[in-house]
Amino acid sequence: MQRFTQSPTDPAFVQNPYPFYDRLRAAGDLAWWDEYGMPCAASHRAVHAILRDRRFGREVPPELAPDIPDHLAPFYAVEAHSMLELEPPRHTRLRGLVLRAFTSRRIKELAPDITALTHEKIHAFPADEPFDILSTFCQPIPVIIIARLLGVPDDMAPQLLRWSNAMVAMYQASRTRATEDAAAAAAGDFSNFLRRYIDTRRNDPKDDLITHLIAAEEAGEKLSTDELITTCILLLNAGHEATVHTLGNGIKTLLDNGTRQIDGSMVEEILRFDPPLHMFTRYAYEEITLYGHTFQRGDQVALLLASANHDPEQWPDAQLFDPSRPVIQNTSFGGGLHFCVGAPLARLELQIALPILWARCPMLRIAEAPKYANTYHFHGLELLMVQTS
Repeated sequence: MQRFTQSPTDPAFVQNPYPFYDRLRAAGDLAWWDEYGMPCAASHRAVHAILRDRRFGREVPPELAPDIPDHLAPFYAVEAHSMLELEPPRHTRLRGLVLRAFTSRRIKELAPDITALTHEKIHAFPADEPFDILSTFCQPIPVIIIARLLGVPDDMAPQLLRWSNAMVAMYQASRTRATEDAAAAAAGDFSNFLRRYIDTRRNDPKDDLITHLIAAEEAGEKLSTDELITTCILLLNAGHEATVHTLGNGIKTLLDNGTRQIDGSMVEEILRFDPPLHMFTRYAYEEITLYGHTFQRGDQVALLLASANHDPEQWPDAQLFDPSRPVIQNTSFGGGLHFCVGAPLARLELQIALPILWARCPMLRIAEAPKYANTYHFHGLELLMVQTS
């Protein structure tokens, strides 16, 4: 296995990690990334296979579980109940209860809200001066929609966004002690808010996701209050983070390529071409030999989702944005047991918001050179200054 050195916070890499992925894939299905101290699956076939291989999983083997520092206890008290970090049987139970409440019908019913909110945000755009479309359009739409789905008032959306941003920063390569302190504080505050809100919903049920999750808890297969809190936090954090980045990256890509026609194929190509999450790790649960490398129990492997999406063996001329290419399932939403439960909602938001944006703002253009944020393993812009005239 070839070894590679590449700082994930290096400015050139942050702005364009794809040449590094090209070098990794050229070395084979697996390559060693020194800064992460683990092998990386870089090809589409390797990422696709390991995502679905039950001999790998998200949950750390119990004998290898690290001690939790005191200052991070509030953060990991939430993570302890996250289906994203668990394997069967707990994962099966949690995911099943969430899907029972997070139905396709409930998602489709959000379409009028997404449409109205999209028009509302566009109506507030400045008429003849540059503005940041991330903060005015890409961020508020997903977080308000998730808040409404949960049953939380719209005016809480900015606070939810602050808590969420602080918590997801824990997964970034640029993480510091200040990041950890902010994440722990946000986890505690977010949990306390939801605990009170769940108590309110127990006494005053509504037609919202929190009420439906409570009903699932009380109908037999129970969700504990802590599991309810973590599930709501996960839905918000994962649900808005991915869609914010995908909207921003997608608008940039469409403007870069002069593309105006938005359809289902276009949305899939946006997801493939510049996805919001670039890395997802797994633990090996037994001795496994794959692609010439033997994993021992507890070894980690990094699945490079964005590298898989740029594999020319799966997508010819993968470095080109080509909405006319045949739609092949990409890896942007993961795969296997942990396939993103929010993928249908993310796709719906993109399918509604982008055509309306282009219809309402036919002269939309980039006003300043876009810059990606130093947030790897996420990949999203920190600013996207545009003009509508």
